[in-house]
Amino acid sequence: MRETPRSQGTASVARSTLPRLRPGCALAHTTGASGSGNPHRSDGRPPQTPRGARFTGQHGRPGTTPPVPGRPPFLLAYACTLAASLTLFTLLTWQVAAHGALLRLDARLDRVLLGRALPAQLAELLADLGNLAVALPVLLIAAGYAAWRARAAGLPRWWVPPLAAAVAMGLVPALVGPLQAALARPAPPGVLAGATGFYPSGHAATAAVAYGAAALLLLPYAAAPYVRRLLLTVALVLILATGPGLVVRGYHWPLDVLGSWSLSAALLTLWHGAVHGIPRRPATKDVPQTS
Repeated sequence: MRETPRSQGTASVARSTLPRLRPGCALAHTTGASGSGNPHRSDGRPPQTPRGARFTGQHGRPGTTPPVPGRPPFLLAYACTLAASLTLFTLLTWQVAAHGALLRLDARLDRVLLGRALPAQLAELLADLGNLAVALPVLLIAAGYAAWRARAAGLPRWWVPPLAAAVAMGLVPALVGPLQAALARPAPPGVLAGATGFYPSGHAATAAVAYGAAALLLLPYAAAPYVRRLLLTVALVLILATGPGLVVRGYHWPLDVLGSWSLSAALLTLWHGAVHGIPRRPATKDVPQTS
């Protein structure tokens, strides 16, 4: 039995009419708002976002599509540590320059500690930890060992961490000396009474940067967790022990030591963030776009 041929008008209308959605179909294609044929679910649930329509955001921020990583979480920690250290140092320096209320508390604490908190021999030994002749060799040994290990491992730019540690150590007299001359704070009562230029403490800053940088240089080569903890603990003990020795022997006020510690924390944060923390993005090649 031969079928009756369809008229041309009916055929053109049928071809131009969009297909109707069937009730039993779970997923159908509609033209959507942009007319691109994005899939929409018939049950009203939102469809899965097509790969081409995903929002990539800016480079290095969360929410981007692979392989762009999210913003490293340590950047916030570095920024907070640096801001706190500089804020404390600025506050203490302002109090010393303006002869603020903290100086009265500083003098009261100095009277309590001066010559009584520790035996004289022990206090002198702790104060000597901040001498350049004691602290600098420790940093040089750590820098030499770190450079040797990095070069033996074939690491690129193996010389950057030791050189950066030397720069941080050189910044101590470059920053402390002008501040001592500008503020001209008198010495506490004791062996140096009558002299000026004691804020911030050069000995405390030397000990903090030297021992702190030495521990941070050796930290990547300590495989065992207890060795890493031991390195940090020894460095912290040496840094903190220098302060009481300087105060008890009458070489510095307590605020002199605290100001040096805050300045040294800022220097160590900048050094560690620049050398170990901030990732270096590889150079990307331009990919020609195809039309």
